[in-house]
Amino acid sequence: MSVGHGFHATLTARPGKGDEVVEFLLGAPSLTNDDCVVFLVGRSAANPDVVHVTEGWRSAEAHSAFFAGEQAQALVAKLQTLLDGESTYLDELPVGGKAAF
Repeated sequence: MSVGHGFHATLTARPGKGDEVVEFLLGAPSLTNDDCVVFLVGRSAANPDVVHVTEGWRSAEAHSAFFAGEQAQALVAKLQTLLDGESTYLDELPVGGKAAF
C-alpha cells in the first residue's frame, strides 16, 4: 500500500445527529474507490456528536480528482447539512497500523 496524501478531520454534527453523520460517512463512495486506501471513522467518547475521519489516498491528485466529481460534490453538500460549525483538518499521512472491526 502506498499512501501519498492524507488527512485527519474532526467534524461536529448538529446536536443529536452524530449517529446520522457516522452512518452517512460509512456509506461514502470513498470506501469503494481503489485510490482511497485508508478511510476510518471514529467518535469522541465524551461527545457522540464529534466525529473523526482519517483518510489516506494514493496521491493528492487522486483525492482531488475524486472530489471534483458530481457524486463526491453531492456527498459533501449533504454532509454539510448535518454539521454544526467549521470542521478541522490536520495534515496526516497514514503509514501503517491495524484495524479490526
